[in-house]
Amino acid sequence: MTQTVTEAIARERSTTKVRRTSGRSWSDVALNVWGVLVMLFLFAPIIVIVVYSFNTGRLLVSFDGFGLDAFATILNKPAVQNAVRISLIVAVISAIIATVLGTLAGIAMARFPGKWVGWFLVLLLLVSVTPEIVDAVSLLPWYVFLGQDMGITAFNDGIVRLSIGSSLFATAVVSYIVRARLVGQEANLEEASADLYARPLKTFFKVTLPLAMPAVLAGFLLAFTLSLDNTIIAAFVQVSGTTPWPVYVLSAVRSGLRPEIAAVSTVMLLLTLVALAIVALVLRRAGDSATQIARTMTGG
Repeated sequence: MTQTVTEAIARERSTTKVRRTSGRSWSDVALNVWGVLVMLFLFAPIIVIVVYSFNTGRLLVSFDGFGLDAFATILNKPAVQNAVRISLIVAVISAIIATVLGTLAGIAMARFPGKWVGWFLVLLLLVSVTPEIVDAVSLLPWYVFLGQDMGITAFNDGIVRLSIGSSLFATAVVSYIVRARLVGQEANLEEASADLYARPLKTFFKVTLPLAMPAVLAGFLLAFTLSLDNTIIAAFVQVSGTTPWPVYVLSAVRSGLRPEIAAVSTVMLLLTLVALAIVALVLRRAGDSATQIARTMTGG
C-alpha cells in the first residue's frame, strides 16, 4: 500500500514538472529574451574592443586581420610602458590609502553606532555622487597651494597627486563594503576578548580585523580596479612625466587610435576580471553565499 502511494506521488510530481516546463507563458520567454538583449547591449562594446586588440592594421578602426602585433608593440613603445607603469603604481598606492581609511571608517560605523553614523554616511554619499570634474577642479588649486605656497614639495610629485585623487571615491567604496560585512556579524567575540582583559588594540588585530578581512581584501581589489580608469581627475592633477594610461589614451584619440590601445585595454580588462574573481573566491571561502557576496561587493 505504501509503495503504491509513493509511486502515485512520484507520477504526480513528474506530471506537474512536465506541465510547468511545457506551459511557460509568453511573458517569461519575452523577459528572458529581453534580458539577453540587455546583456548584449552592455557588453557589445567590450567585446568589440577585445576583438580589435588582435587587429594587425595600422589604425584601430581599420581591421586588416587577426594577429598579436598590437601586443608585441606594447613591448617596443616606452611611452605606452611608462603610462601603464604609472597607472599600476598609482592604483596600488591609492588602493592602500583607500583600504586603510575605509577599513577604519567601516569598522567605526559598524561597532560604534550612533547619530554620527548617519551624518558620516551622508558625507560618504556626497563623495560618491560628486561629479569627478568637480573633484578635479577642486584638487588642482589645492595641490598648487600645498606644494607651492605652503612649501610641501610632496604635493608637487605626480604620483602623490594621482594617488590621493584616485583614493577619494575608493575610500567611500571600501567604507561601505567593510561596514556591510561587520553590521551582519555580532560583536560577541570582541566582547569576549574584552572580558578576558585583552587590550583594545590587541582585540582589533586579533578579532575585529580578521572578521573584516574578506571585506578588506574585496575593498582593496575594487579600489585598485577603480583607480585604473580614473581619467578626469588624472587629466587635471598629473604633472609632466607621470601621465597615466587613461590620459595617454585620451591624448592618443587626437592622432588616431592604434591597435595597441585596444591591446592594453584588453590586458587591463583581464586584470579587473581576475581581481573580481579573487574577491568572489575570498568571500566564498569565508562562507558567504552568492547573495552575500553580491551585497558585500556592492556595500549593501
